[in-house]
Amino acid sequence: MQYFSLENINALKHLYKINLINSCSGFKSANLIGTKSKDGIENVAVFSSVTHVGSNPPILGFFSRPTTFTRNTYNNIKETGVYTINPIHELNFEEAHHTSAKYESGVSEFDKTTLVSEYKTDCHAPFVKDAPIQLQMKFVGEYNIKENGTILVLGEIQGLFIKDGLVTDDGFINLSQANIASINGLDGYAFPKLKERLPYQRPKL
Repeated sequence: MQYFSLENINALKHLYKINLINSCSGFKSANLIGTKSKDGIENVAVFSSVTHVGSNPPILGFFSRPTTFTRNTYNNIKETGVYTINPIHELNFEEAHHTSAKYESGVSEFDKTTLVSEYKTDCHAPFVKDAPIQLQMKFVGEYNIKENGTILVLGEIQGLFIKDGLVTDDGFINLSQANIASINGLDGYAFPKLKERLPYQRPKL
């Protein structure tokens, strides 16, 4: 088995270290976060850090990188208080990946890809059209991670749009049926298939 001590890790070349550490935690969620500035400029960007925080109230979190550089998604959320989360799927993952390119704040990634924005309810932020799941989010808080300067952004689900046929009788969303992507590291896209749902476990007598 290959072994890396902390000393080894710290001595690695930059890109190798980034790939190694981004991959070792396992498959991550693959989502496009849609925002719009107060001046009306749309933004959409890929995030692999969206995670469930709690169901009551329904809160999701994601990590924003340090704001030493312009972070359009973070800035738009702080200005407007709203955003959308749209899982990446098999038909748009290549275009979705391109949104990781660093465009100036006046440029919309929707204009640089084939991704299409759409609006629902009274949400100021754009959804990604044809995403099998679309979440309308309201910013509710943030926590600064002093160890590396990242920011944990928390949002409450305000609306949830799900493609017909994906929700089972008990509320489970079958992501594999919608060919939802996951991310391995920084740039590896996989499309998991559901193998089995196991029952709630209790201690053995």
